[in-house]
Amino acid sequence: MADVAPCVFQYPLFLTRFAVFKSLDLIRRLREHGATVTPVLTRAAEQFVTPLSVSALAASKVYRDLFDLTDEAEMGHIQLSRVADLVVVAPATADLMAKMAGGLANDLASTLLLATDAPVMIAPAMNVRMWEHPATRRNATQLTADGVRFIGPASGDMACGEFGPGRMSEPAEIVQAIAASFETGALRGKTVLVTSGPTHEPIDPVRYIANRSSGAQGTAIATALLSKGAEVIFVTGPAEVAPPPGARVVRVETANQMLEAVRNALPVDAAVFAAAVADWRVSTASDKKLKKSKGGLPAISFAENPDILREVAQMDAGRPSLVVGFAAETDDVVAHATAKRARKGCDWIVANDVSPATGIMGGTENAVTVIDDDGADAWPRMSKEQVSKRLADRIAAHFAGQSK
Repeated sequence: MADVAPCVFQYPLFLTRFAVFKSLDLIRRLREHGATVTPVLTRAAEQFVTPLSVSALAASKVYRDLFDLTDEAEMGHIQLSRVADLVVVAPATADLMAKMAGGLANDLASTLLLATDAPVMIAPAMNVRMWEHPATRRNATQLTADGVRFIGPASGDMACGEFGPGRMSEPAEIVQAIAASFETGALRGKTVLVTSGPTHEPIDPVRYIANRSSGAQGTAIATALLSKGAEVIFVTGPAEVAPPPGARVVRVETANQMLEAVRNALPVDAAVFAAAVADWRVSTASDKKLKKSKGGLPAISFAENPDILREVAQMDAGRPSLVVGFAAETDDVVAHATAKRARKGCDWIVANDVSPATGIMGGTENAVTVIDDDGADAWPRMSKEQVSKRLADRIAAHFAGQSK
């Protein structure tokens, strides 16, 4: 692996000691993969780990102070920012993300990040309320626009007793994302939008309607695209399967939220719409739990959700050069999918039979037919990972043909 120095290493007040172990484990794993790691330790981090332990794991000097006389005699912070092939921030706190978004440089870590011309990858870690705070969301949006790549955060239980996104990704996932960032592939330089998972349309605060979807196929597609060097923006509903490491993840719940996230992600080179978006939403959704009553069943009215695939496929300006839709059918699969492709205006549509007898819905395999201008190409039944790799190969071949 290429030189992955410096690893900007800082530790915030709201994290547990376990996250320190994750970061130390990350250094160990990176060195096992042949990386050279130069640690930069913030003052906050020193409250939880010692420079000696970090230095021992990295087999390198630990840099701590912006005004170190020895280092700064040679403009040390500038030298540090120049030697790295990749700058990794793990964990990235809300405070450091805010500094990065605002261009502040009042310590060694933030000064290095402002001075570097190397790619920057961050692994956020903070309380769920902090991650969901509007200020942090604005900062994340700005950093994404600046080209910073995000790994996570993951969702789960937190030491504070709360549950949700904010946990630092596991070291193995971070190493995987770092390794993928150095791979050269057929889709290097291309940005691909992938939607995945279901949408949940609320009936009231505790009930919703949704399509069945685990998000497994969407995650597999994004993983295959990442392996070919693509930059992947992954817009996901509340799926069971976790997003792939290395993708820029945008989490949504409803179809309207997904549409907004897709609009914000544009322009992109290609878009793959694998999400199982609910066709309808409850127009009479209640902000209070509906109660049983002797008067009978509650009256529920529906409204049609926006057609995200059709909107993007039929854009006059800024349309991706390749738009791929999905069609989950239970009968006359090719006929229904062919008609859907014509209605939507997408370039390809990936159709599959999800009737109960196939066992595909919720399973690990898929059998798809790809429909384009040349007709229907039926693929044999295979794992969802194999389907995704074959689809990624097809997308890469599409762009290779354009460049000839």
